[in-house]
Amino acid sequence: MTLVLMERPAPHVTLLRLNRPEVRNALSPALRVELRDHMLGLSEDRDCRAIVITGNEKAFAAGADIKAMVATEPAEMMAHGDETNWAAIRNCPKPVIAAVNGYALGGGCELAMCADVIIAGKGARFGQPEVRLGIMPGAGGTQRLPRAIGKHRAMLMLLTGSMMDAEEAFAAGLVSKVVPDDAVLAESLKVAVDIASMPPLAVAEIKRVVLAGADAPLDTAIMMERRAAYLLFGTEDKREAMTAFLEKRKPTFTGA
Repeated sequence: MTLVLMERPAPHVTLLRLNRPEVRNALSPALRVELRDHMLGLSEDRDCRAIVITGNEKAFAAGADIKAMVATEPAEMMAHGDETNWAAIRNCPKPVIAAVNGYALGGGCELAMCADVIIAGKGARFGQPEVRLGIMPGAGGTQRLPRAIGKHRAMLMLLTGSMMDAEEAFAAGLVSKVVPDDAVLAESLKVAVDIASMPPLAVAEIKRVVLAGADAPLDTAIMMERRAAYLLFGTEDKREAMTAFLEKRKPTFTGA
């Protein structure tokens, strides 16, 4: 069974659909490996300019596979090398959009937070309930959640395993946009198409500088921004964009 389905719903846009509906798309080791392999391939695919990750109408991903973890020992966890799976998502140079319906819990919430944009349905629920299983987040939950919504809200969720609904998540800054449940995928693809229509090198530099500068001193981050901005003045896409603007026509970007 293919655990991650890949589609090309629009030019330069790739859709990755988690495919374990019988367990609410629980992130089994095999699924994480499939997702990693797709992300590594898409990172090198010049035709791909934006990626959408989704689940189904009931769940984006309801955490890790608990059945697979009950008897797992620390040495086995270390041997899995799971960090390489998450790094492939985290380090992907293409913009990633999480289209979230239903539950995004535990590893599912961490997966959504790896994305650059999160579009959530009104019925979506976010949470890190690992503490209720005697463990804690291990794929960035204790680090990304406080950075997204602040220490005190994050601590409440992390220490109690409580969930946050879509409207709360939007108000807290965890979610980019909330739409009706049946419009999540369409809206996410629309955002992906909009991004894919932009100059690829400029998009890649914006993502790189935002992420690299997030934990850097402000002066250092601004220096990185300035250098990246200067470099883009040497691209063919910059010349095409500005020429098209002056000629009042739609630009054609090649990523050069």
